[in-house]
Amino acid sequence: MKRRTLIKGLATGLSSLYLSDLYAHSLLNTRSVPRMAPGPFQSTWDSLGQYQVPDWFRDAKFGIWAHWGPQCQPEHGDWYARGMYEEGSDHYKYHLQKYGHPSKFGFKDVINDWKAENWHPEELVALYKKAGAKYFMAMANHHDNLDLYDSQYHRWNTTKLGPKKDLIGGWAKAAREQGLPFGVSIHASHAWTWYEVAQRADKRGPYAGVPYDGKLTKADGHNKWWKGYDPQELYAQNHALSKDSLKGDMGAYWDWGNGANVPDKAYCGKFLNRTIDLIDKYGPELVYFDDNALPLWPISDAGLKIAAHLYNTSIKKHGKLQAALFGKRLNEQQRKCMIWDIERGQSNQIEPLPWQTDTCIGGWHYDRRLFDNKGYKSAKTVVHTLVDVVSKNGNLLLNIPVRGDGTIDSEERAVVEQVAAWMQVNSEAIYSTRPWKVFGEGPAMESVAALNAQGFNEGKGQPFVAEDIRFTTKGKTLYAVMLGWPANNEISVKALAANDQAGKVSQVSLLGNDRLNFRQTAEGLKVQLPENPPCKEAFVLKIEGAIA
Repeated sequence: MKRRTLIKGLATGLSSLYLSDLYAHSLLNTRSVPRMAPGPFQSTWDSLGQYQVPDWFRDAKFGIWAHWGPQCQPEHGDWYARGMYEEGSDHYKYHLQKYGHPSKFGFKDVINDWKAENWHPEELVALYKKAGAKYFMAMANHHDNLDLYDSQYHRWNTTKLGPKKDLIGGWAKAAREQGLPFGVSIHASHAWTWYEVAQRADKRGPYAGVPYDGKLTKADGHNKWWKGYDPQELYAQNHALSKDSLKGDMGAYWDWGNGANVPDKAYCGKFLNRTIDLIDKYGPELVYFDDNALPLWPISDAGLKIAAHLYNTSIKKHGKLQAALFGKRLNEQQRKCMIWDIERGQSNQIEPLPWQTDTCIGGWHYDRRLFDNKGYKSAKTVVHTLVDVVSKNGNLLLNIPVRGDGTIDSEERAVVEQVAAWMQVNSEAIYSTRPWKVFGEGPAMESVAALNAQGFNEGKGQPFVAEDIRFTTKGKTLYAVMLGWPANNEISVKALAANDQAGKVSQVSLLGNDRLNFRQTAEGLKVQLPENPPCKEAFVLKIEGAIA
């Protein structure tokens, strides 16, 4: 009797779990689950270890990114959709002034306010190609959880709300018209924890105890602009708060297992479906995940499935693997499975495998204050970063922040045009090059900053001077890029000192100029430069006969 009761109880429990999963699935997936592409790659780390970085990406070296979404609409900088719910923060104070209290006007309402009315992707992508970009990437969603494309698994998307435009479709068309490989960046796996502040309420002041809008449901939308839409589908906050959920940088629980509330199966499944739909619909050659390793790892295999699907889809399309997939904070095994991306930082050595730096001339999301205060990185800084990264076997992905209306400002445009002018003269020292036996020389190498977590060592070393040189090679040609112009119009390249190890230099010229006089001594290759430099920012010696 007891055994029969136990079996019946287990069956009832399993049935309830099954029905619960089925119900959640039916709620969150109104259409059939997308089919995973068959092929040689399986959704395991061992299988993904077959990955080889495609030659086109290794040759490209430079890409431009539009990290653009609804958080650009307030023009107040990065992580606005989180900061506006953090009582007393800079974003919170600005939000009160511009929009009102977050219990009355939440981030869903910022989305409604965003129209992208002056967005012309064809003009921007043409400008970026002129600047030397060999690939273009657009953000497909951020931690704010709005899909910027025609998403059949997520109603909170820009074809239905906000701009009411297929932004990824527009970017993809513009990139392909310019002959540029197109990429998407995906950040939405973090919404579950990142948005938790929207569950809270002020602790002081006239709105003390009044909940923000993060716990609203579809039923609350009667007679509202969002009638028929469920805020919980956007905010994903029908769960308990994580430990330390108000911590500004989320450092303690960005990784699962450090106090974070773990997303449920339905959330992970929906993220998988949304991302497979994105890949199938727009065919990106590059996919950037703003995640440690892969999204939702290790609590879910969704990221592994997406990676295998991307690789198999690329093979089916091209006959060989042409896709580039990026993740952050990769261990040695994971760096064989995808491309290691370093955020706002550089490696301090020649990496054995190709890698990428992603950085920005300002903040990730548009911040009007940087324009007003002339706070953008200069073209010189961009060029120096590009040269340094390429000398170490890397690529540079550069974000040019886009305003809420879809334009870039005059200061940003000036930086892009100055980079274009430099590339016009010197691009042969960048594209299709490979590292030399050493990446460089000069005083800045003595003060390099160590990498911190996923990056963030950018700008922490001493500024580059003329004696700081970075090397690249192409065939039998060596390029020595001077990161400044010497006061006496003479440079000494110490790595090419005459000795048994150095090759004999046969010719030296300056890109944008003629051949130069030189002499190879025991102290270095001494080169007499012309009176006037042919360009700005950095200067390239083209050296023949130096590769032993």
